[in-house]
This record gives sequence, C-alpha cells and structure tokens, in this order.
Amino acid sequence: MPHHGVKSREFFERAQKVIPYGVNSNFRYSGDETLVVADARDGYVYDFDGKRYIDYRLGYGPVILGHADPFVNGRVKEAIDHGLSFAATQEYEVKVAERIVDMCPGVEMVRLSNTGSECTMHAIRLARGHTGRDILLKFEGCYHGAHDYVLWSTASGNIEEVGDRQHPLAYKQSIGIPEVMRDLIQLCPWNDVEVLGDILQHRGEEIAAVIVEPMLGNGAGLMPRPGYLEFLREQCDQYGIILIFDEVKTGFRLAPGGAGEYFGVLPDISTFAKAMGNGYPIAAFGGKKEVMMSIRPGRVFQGGTYTGNVVSTAAADATLEYIQTGKVFEQLNKVGGMLMEGIDEILNRHGVPHFINGAPAMFGICYTDTQPRDWRDLFKADWDLYETITNHMVENGVMPDPEGFEPWFLCVDHTVEDAAETLQAFEEGLKFALNKN
Repeated sequence: MPHHGVKSREFFERAQKVIPYGVNSNFRYSGDETLVVADARDGYVYDFDGKRYIDYRLGYGPVILGHADPFVNGRVKEAIDHGLSFAATQEYEVKVAERIVDMCPGVEMVRLSNTGSECTMHAIRLARGHTGRDILLKFEGCYHGAHDYVLWSTASGNIEEVGDRQHPLAYKQSIGIPEVMRDLIQLCPWNDVEVLGDILQHRGEEIAAVIVEPMLGNGAGLMPRPGYLEFLREQCDQYGIILIFDEVKTGFRLAPGGAGEYFGVLPDISTFAKAMGNGYPIAAFGGKKEVMMSIRPGRVFQGGTYTGNVVSTAAADATLEYIQTGKVFEQLNKVGGMLMEGIDEILNRHGVPHFINGAPAMFGICYTDTQPRDWRDLFKADWDLYETITNHMVENGVMPDPEGFEPWFLCVDHTVEDAAETLQAFEEGLKFALNKN
C-alpha cells in the first residue's frame, strides 16, 4: 500500500480513533499504510493528498463500468425521488431479476440480497432445505463470505494445518466460530478429481451442496482444469447434490452470463454480487425453478429489510443494461488482454518464470516454474517478489493489490494509455526487485 502523505496519514489516524483498526472490513487493513480514498473517478482513485492511482483493485471487483459512472448514478438519482424501501415488490427488482434470467444460462428464477455473504448463506440454506441433508462440501482456498458455514480453509488459511491432500482438515479462519460447525463442513482440494471422487464415494449421500468458485477469485485467478467443472456437475447429479457456483466475483465479469456462459457448465444455484451493481451493495442467487421454489413460508426462509431496495436495484438495472449492450467486454478484453500479453512479454524478456491465470477482466500472476493447480500449490510461488514489484508500482501511481492471491480487476474506463503506463511501471518494479535481490 502507498506511503501516506500528511493529509492521508491524519485522516487514517482519525479513523482509528472510532473504528477498530480504522477499517470496516479486516481485508482492508494494511497497518499504518492502509489505503484511504478521498475521491474516485473512472479507473482512478485519489488519496487525501490528491495523489492519483490507476485502480486495479476496484473495491475487490465490483466496479466494472468505472467509479462514479454517470449512467448508473443517473438511474439511481432518478429512482430515489420515488422512495427507497417499501416492504413490497417494486419495478427495479423485477427488472433486475428479468435481466439475470435473460443473461445467465440455467438461471430460471432469482432472489435478491444485499451482500455476497448473504447470498451464499441463503443458497446453502436453500440447498439444505431442498435436499434434506446438512453437510456442505467446499474447496480449499475458496472464499464464500464471512459467515460461519464457510469461513474454513480460505485463501488466508494456514497451509501447515490443513492435513494432507487425501485427508484434508478444515482450518478455522476465525475465533468465535463454534467448533460444532466443523461437523457440517467437508473440505476438499480444488482441481483434484481423484480426491473429490474418493470423498463423494464415501460421503456423497450425506452432502447437501458442493459450493465452488468456478475460478479462484481469492487464489490468483487460477482456472479449473479441463473437464473439472464437468466432473463436478456429473458427480453432483449422481449423488443428488446441489451444485452451487459462487459467482460473487466472476458473475458478469468473466462473461455477460458469468461462468455458466464462459465454461459451458450449469450449476443448480448461482450466487452473484459485486459487478452486478458497479459498486452499489446488491447480490442475488438464482437457479433452476424446481430448486428456487423451495423458498416458501414454512419451508426455506429468506429475507432482509433492505433486500430489493430501490437504490441498489436501480444501480443493478443500469449496470446489467449496459453490459447487455456488448460494449463492456469489448473494452475489457482489449485493455486486459494488452496487460496480460505485455506482462508476459516483460517477464519472458527478463527470464522470470511465471504463469498468468484468469481472463482479461480478472487475472493473476504467479512467479513459479510450475503451473499451480490449486491453493496448496500457490504457496510454492515467490510472493515476496510479487509484493516487491507491486509495492513499487503503487508508489508510482499504479495500484494492483499487493496481496498476490487477489486478482487484478479491469473496468470499462481503463484505457490503452493506462495499460501502457501500467506496463512501464511493472517493468520498473520488476527491475527494482531483481536489482534488490
């Protein structure tokens, strides 16, 4: 993170007096140099000293059209003059659901929520209610939100405490999670057909749902091996398990129809958030009508006072409408592709072993001789090199996240000029790191 100027430092000191560690999410804390933002426009953020950064964090992925997008903000401003919350169905939430059903293959019905954590929580409850089973299978390195059901062996887990690959142990990510929750979770290495097949052979009839990030949004953008998602679909069908794609990060970012469109594999339930609202707080889960209709009074509960509020649904309606024009991915692929190709060329020219994973709108870089397969393999990469390079870039006004497990995110407002500036900063950072060593 950047070295604070006087005004930014004073502001963060002010924040720490009233907010624990000065942040409202533990992910945002980076010690004394925790990022503070005074303004944001297009593909840039500005600190309290007026320094501009090309922003490849984009709020950890929500901002896909650019900060303070006038089309989205204009839709919100128009909508809020007619009220915000009604405890009744209003037009924008129906329009958002219609757009999701239209855009996302396999999604026949939708319920809205406010955050990614909420929608994964509701999706898991729905799967349990629909199947009458309790056990959830999740994969190491996948992050599915902050609730107790899924805060096990996520990207920041301790590799020394997860057991061997054939017999994975659930690593508890936080104190305060009741130990009895461990009995409801089954862990599995990601991208490993053999281990997954063995686990399902022994426990398949107990498992209500398999929840998975189609690509590792908190694992340097690692992609599924060819046939892996197809194997998941086949195994879930065999054992009567609900397959949940957690698309909180990939939804409307990998492709207009998300991972279902991109990979051609359809889950029973998908969860969406982040990019669907361009930064406004909204999320959704949707899937097959047969499954979704299990949400009814006296059976599976889902609710929320602010669910489907006018502000967030108006923003999502505008964001999804813009994505449907086809203009978004043309620009994301152009600029993101330029970055991926340029970084690859620079690293090859300097003889640095590496792999670039993901897609132009969302990619990660691993400095390693061997293509990582999963979260366990990521620990073999040179993350000190990654941090040195990115910290040097941040000091020079280009901001990927210095935590290498977090991908780079692109928005429509990133330009080819931004990409050129970024590649120059990247090469300068690489030279600095290599000379340092």
